[in-house]
Amino acid sequence: GALRRYLQENDVLPDTSLIAMLPVSMHGETDKGGNQVATILANLATNEADPIERLQRIIASTQAAKQRMSKMVRLEKVAHTAMMMSPMLPSVITGHAASHPVFNLVISNVPGPTRDLYLNGAHLDESYPVSIPMAYQAINITVTSYVDKMAFGFTACRRAVPNMQRLVDYLDDAFVELEKALGLKQ
Repeated sequence: GALRRYLQENDVLPDTSLIAMLPVSMHGETDKGGNQVATILANLATNEADPIERLQRIIASTQAAKQRMSKMVRLEKVAHTAMMMSPMLPSVITGHAASHPVFNLVISNVPGPTRDLYLNGAHLDESYPVSIPMAYQAINITVTSYVDKMAFGFTACRRAVPNMQRLVDYLDDAFVELEKALGLKQ
């Protein structure tokens, strides 16, 4: 909802939906260290005005991608991710990625600590994620949790995503809109 409104306010909402690349953890499938990540693509339904219909389309898209991924063995997941990302390298070199991206943005969620943390007696109140932008990807959104809170981190190209602070405001509005549509808030 926040992305849709941001694009509308800037008069650049495309007719087709934005597609997000979502990293998927493969920890537990191997005892190897380091990041063990595969990826899926998700339709964000940014071309859908109704918040409930938009949410249902996003859920259907991610469930279908996760279902396909669940049928793969670890090596197939790695190969799938490599094949999904492989068009990017030549596209970045030729400049084609700017006009025909495989996906429009990266959205990641990182589970954080479930209990309060302290450093030398000082309580950690909040934790905000920072991520790494990729070439020809205007924005990266990372969500992390801390105890019973969620924090959203936006990393973006200033030229491609001017006035990014508005996304934070629109995010709050999108939650309220969704809660109202679901009958959770009056």
